[in-house]
Amino acid sequence: MATQYINKIGVLSLGKIFGAVYGIMGLILGALMTLMSLMMGSLMGNEGALAGLLFGVGSIITLPIFYGVLGLISGIITALIYNAVTGFTGGLEIELD
Repeated sequence: MATQYINKIGVLSLGKIFGAVYGIMGLILGALMTLMSLMMGSLMGNEGALAGLLFGVGSIITLPIFYGVLGLISGIITALIYNAVTGFTGGLEIELD
């Protein structure tokens, strides 16, 4: 097995990956919030059902976008910090076959 070092990470590359992962997590959380909103809204009657529907649909649309943007930003920041730290530490060691 050969030992390799990761000395630099592409800033936008990691940002896109984080954005996609966080976006998928936002979609899952948005779907859960939609289900909870619809359940709670249906328990409150007609007015609550409408409010639950609007909040639920809003969360399944806005949460993936919000989480995706936050993931993109955090991925960029993480890559920048990693690239700065590897100058002092020498990088991340991995073993490849």
